[in-house]
Amino acid sequence: MLKTIGKAVLAAAVLAPLAASGQQGGQQQGANWYPSRYGADDQIGAMNLLTPQKVLEAARLVQRGQVYRLGVPVGRETPAFPPRSASITVMMPDQFEGATVPSENRMSYADDMFTGWLGVGSQIDSFAHLGIDNVFYNGNHARDFIRTTGVTRLGVEGIPPMVTRGVLVDMAKARGKPMLEEGEVISADDLRAAMRDQGVEVRQGDVILIHTGWVELLERDPARFGKGEPGIDNGAAEFLASLGVVAVGADTWGVEAVPFKNPNRVWEGHQTLLAKNGIHILEVMDTRALARDGAKEFLFVLGQPLLRGAVQAIINPIAIR
Repeated sequence: MLKTIGKAVLAAAVLAPLAASGQQGGQQQGANWYPSRYGADDQIGAMNLLTPQKVLEAARLVQRGQVYRLGVPVGRETPAFPPRSASITVMMPDQFEGATVPSENRMSYADDMFTGWLGVGSQIDSFAHLGIDNVFYNGNHARDFIRTTGVTRLGVEGIPPMVTRGVLVDMAKARGKPMLEEGEVISADDLRAAMRDQGVEVRQGDVILIHTGWVELLERDPARFGKGEPGIDNGAAEFLASLGVVAVGADTWGVEAVPFKNPNRVWEGHQTLLAKNGIHILEVMDTRALARDGAKEFLFVLGQPLLRGAVQAIINPIAIR
């Protein structure tokens, strides 16, 4: 997610260490992280935990009829991870200089064309998005399923509807400030303490969202928003995976703390969640209203665009209380 804003900074903090990633990936691949616990042919990972009973449990949380939009508007100026960008072009085909479509009722219409990357703004990462040494979730090797025309496995169109219990951990509140800082790390112990103090119980099949206050910068200071972010470390990712969640989200563009504490280990939390555990990642979630209202649990609903072969998708999940 970071447009050309802060591109040099991001390249130094994120992209330069890729020379070391081969060694890192080889070491991690040596660990037995596949086949998946859900079977050697599984493609949906932790989404296997979303049973009808889980949906009914989540639906019972709706008491007020209060609806929260978790997505942010996406446009030409939205900061995005380089070289990503997105734009809308609106046209009125064959209606030049105020002409209408030939008809007695003088019908006019407009169409729009989307040009850009699908990893801009609020988004979901599929399991085809990030792997370890060219191996992705459940041992799928890039050479076997990644094509320029779209992935043949693990694409966003295969993600089941995400209707489940959502919980919010307010790390800004836990730290006693409105917003965490760039590179500020949220550890497993930090999450445990915040969950305990805020009375947040995470159950199997939940979606967990982390509020850091960072999303406020998207409108106020987009350049700063895109140069770094607070977030979890790999230990926190491992802790969240151990809870049996189906997705981990935050109000930041990459969920993990950037700049990385160790510049030779990049996006390790993504590897833990996506590749090793089949847990989706939700980025740029607008958690401000939930945090302001002190929401701890809610019904979480997401039906992502069914873009065949895509590895990410722009989304607008809904929380309902």
